[in-house]
Amino acid sequence: MKNINEYQNKKVLVLGLAKSGFSAAKLLHDLDALVTVNDGKPFAENPEAQDLLALGVKVITGSHPIELLDEGFSLVVKNPGIPYDQPIVQKAIEKNIPIITEVELAYKISEAPIIGITGTNGKTTTTTMIANVLNTGFTEGRALLSGNIGFPASTVAQTASAKDRLVMELSSFQLMGIETLHPKIAVITNIYEAHLDYHGNRSEYVRAKWRLQQNMTAEDFLVINWNQPELVELSQQTQAKVVPFSTQQKVVGAYIFEEQLYFKDEAIMPVSELGVPGSHNVENALAAIAVAKLEGIANEAIVQALHTFSGVPHRTQYVDTIEGVRFFNDSKATNSLATEMALGGFQKDQLILLAGGLDRGNSFDELIPSLQDLKAIVLFGQTKEKLAETARKAGIKTIKLTEDVTTAVPLAYQLSQPGDTVLLSPANASWDQYPNFEVRGDKFMAAVAELNRNERSE
Repeated sequence: MKNINEYQNKKVLVLGLAKSGFSAAKLLHDLDALVTVNDGKPFAENPEAQDLLALGVKVITGSHPIELLDEGFSLVVKNPGIPYDQPIVQKAIEKNIPIITEVELAYKISEAPIIGITGTNGKTTTTTMIANVLNTGFTEGRALLSGNIGFPASTVAQTASAKDRLVMELSSFQLMGIETLHPKIAVITNIYEAHLDYHGNRSEYVRAKWRLQQNMTAEDFLVINWNQPELVELSQQTQAKVVPFSTQQKVVGAYIFEEQLYFKDEAIMPVSELGVPGSHNVENALAAIAVAKLEGIANEAIVQALHTFSGVPHRTQYVDTIEGVRFFNDSKATNSLATEMALGGFQKDQLILLAGGLDRGNSFDELIPSLQDLKAIVLFGQTKEKLAETARKAGIKTIKLTEDVTTAVPLAYQLSQPGDTVLLSPANASWDQYPNFEVRGDKFMAAVAELNRNERSE
């Protein structure tokens, strides 16, 4: 960890806790900043706030009083989930108080170079793939997962050495709060339409994603999806060396040719040897290969890591095989696009899809081409009737409605036969029935485990 003094004796407001806010507040306190923490959760229900108070940090909980900003703060470190139209954030903007997110602090103290990954879909899988490949191939140093993947970057950075790499997943929310963050290598997996309720419009969302490369120089590398014309056009606006990847054409980077994954003119491995299914995972693997080759990783290590990679929790995650029927957990598919990409990795006439969730008022007609030829679909949650209508339009003959994920699993199994696959890929957020997609995925896996126990006992 770099020994910096730029926050010493400066008044800093940490707005919002959770993992990243707690990490930022503790780090700033250790750097001798005069820290005030403000979190909306009541103190009695807020263990992070209680721990910080015990350290001597000033803590204000239960609401976000705007008058707090009269205390002369030099900086606000904002939780990424708090929108910029929140009154206290708006007031900070009016007062010209700089607002950053916790990943900016991580960059300030990190001795390790940063590999930053963003995109609409595939961030977590690509980030994990990259770390796995690097750790398989590194002879010294470690690839350390950090950022939006669940490990606060400002905590991970404190123990990282110059021989390590911070492999950092970065959301658009986090990227809106960077000033100097400077990746050695950056990856943009793709850009689609998302989070418009936060960003206001697509152009603002794209602008947030593109901030990833704003501090990069000609000494750095930007790995970018060449399948997307929008990203090809944006690539003209960066100072970094552009390294494209594509599943559609040969590029001076990573690509597919004759069912092999290539980097430049060098065949790395057959597509069929990837450990996870789906065309989207081929794109993720190409991005990981590009980063690995830029880091000097041997082909043998790349092949080993990608062949044994079985996915990340809740993202096309293999769960079990019961009497010849495979089960996959893709609970993180909280929108139609993510489900479309997951469906592309399976043979449709042997696939039973489990879907449904929170009704946000949207239709699902964009799913119709991807749903055609499915063996069956089992639907649950607020959107099950809407999705049933979409399934009828797609010509699916077997459509079943049920209560939730737990009841959907045995119902799907009843519809299956050996050689089939049951895929949970909901195309909806989970909040109508579950606190988050992780809990939904855990319920699915528990139901599969229960089904397996029942089958063995018969």
